[in-house]
Amino acid sequence: MDKGVLVVVSGLSGAGKGTICKRLLEKYPDYVLSVSVTSRKPREGEEHGREYFFITKEEFEDRINQGKLLEFAQYVGNYYGTPKDWVDEQLNAGKDIVLEIELQGAFQVRKKIPEAVLIFVLPPDMEELKRRLVNRGTETMEEIDRRIQRALEEMEFVPEYDYVIINEDVEKSVDMLHNIVRSEKNKGE
Repeated sequence: MDKGVLVVVSGLSGAGKGTICKRLLEKYPDYVLSVSVTSRKPREGEEHGREYFFITKEEFEDRINQGKLLEFAQYVGNYYGTPKDWVDEQLNAGKDIVLEIELQGAFQVRKKIPEAVLIFVLPPDMEELKRRLVNRGTETMEEIDRRIQRALEEMEFVPEYDYVIINEDVEKSVDMLHNIVRSEKNKGE
């Protein structure tokens, strides 16, 4: 059995990476989305074990100290990370895994699993990004301004990624992501 492809999807907050990943799994059910652990509080409608495993900061730090995370990052005051054993099991079973993670985590994954495919999602422009963040309605204007400032800083790292998807249309972005993974999977054949 062929080993699966590990796909790391990062992008600016509000670029639509979560929407793209969710739609990818609906449209192409062969993918497995890694559920990350986080120390942040759930947003309205989120469920433990579906969007994230919500744990305390102390529990998260225990997992870091025990080496149980493939990657982890602190973003806007909260921890996010990926369970290492689960990823290894899925890849060895031939599953293609999608990790939706931030820059810090993506580069940690690249060091540990060099064959991972890194994809960065961008909005069409910064005005659209701000509109999406405001319409999400989950943060204050101060938090939105912080996210936009962080987005400008993160854009410096886009050249470190293997591919970039500019998310103007979710369906086209989903198909582009799927085609990238298929191409990567067929490289060795």
